[in-house]
Amino acid sequence: MAQNTQKDPQSMSFLDHLEELRWHLIRATVAILIAGTIAFIAKEFIFDVLIFGPKKPDFPTYKGLCNLSRLLHLDESLCFKELPFSVQSRKVAGQFSVHIWTSITAGFILAFPYVIYEFWRFIAPAMHANEKKYSKGFIIICSFLFFLGVLFGYYIITPLSINFLGGYQVSKEVLNEFDIDSYIALVRASVLACGLIFELPVIMYFLTKVGLVTPEFLRKYRKFALVIVLILSAVITPPDIASQVIVAIPVLILYEISIYISKAVIKKENKKLKKQS
Repeated sequence: MAQNTQKDPQSMSFLDHLEELRWHLIRATVAILIAGTIAFIAKEFIFDVLIFGPKKPDFPTYKGLCNLSRLLHLDESLCFKELPFSVQSRKVAGQFSVHIWTSITAGFILAFPYVIYEFWRFIAPAMHANEKKYSKGFIIICSFLFFLGVLFGYYIITPLSINFLGGYQVSKEVLNEFDIDSYIALVRASVLACGLIFELPVIMYFLTKVGLVTPEFLRKYRKFALVIVLILSAVITPPDIASQVIVAIPVLILYEISIYISKAVIKKENKKLKKQS
């Protein structure tokens, strides 16, 4: 994978930039496939412990809710003894296909820091020398926020969604027997959506850097942001108010943090302009 890393970004053509991007994407893809292969080999742990963990009554989230209800002297309605549904595979190659795609998803999650590293290497040549100094911090912060979102999605959103949707019935005549594709899609969407949503401060940082948003803009449209957050919460959670509020609270906190980050970026840019003048 030879690559000319000595080219001056200012003298590179559009095709040169595409070639550069291609190699970054290839390396990121190889990292995902390597991590995915490890996940593929660790089939028992990935499926029995992680994927089907939220289906079991002894999952930590359910235990925590049960202990909370007892602490508050409530009834034991939050204690789940059995989730009334089963998971089936209705396709000949269903389980093998699920194994492959779940491994790739797990590979992306595991390799995320390296994927971010490749992204940083692609945009770094366009940055100033003093901005490049923060590359390690950028990778650490992005990875931390992503994994924090993944954990939030896995331990909060996933069990709430599974418990609500798995126990929901329009009639006792209809049994909940879910296809494995549907079940894993719910887990995957909850985990990845939260992981990406938690990158909001980083996204706002770059949008501020390129001049698309300002702290004033974020404050002015805070009410609209609240509506968008609630819509996103409704999309990635079951249709009950408690779950939507649980999702909305951390996202709104991240939005407020993004305002301060945007303010800090603008302040730094203004100082730089004053020195130049």
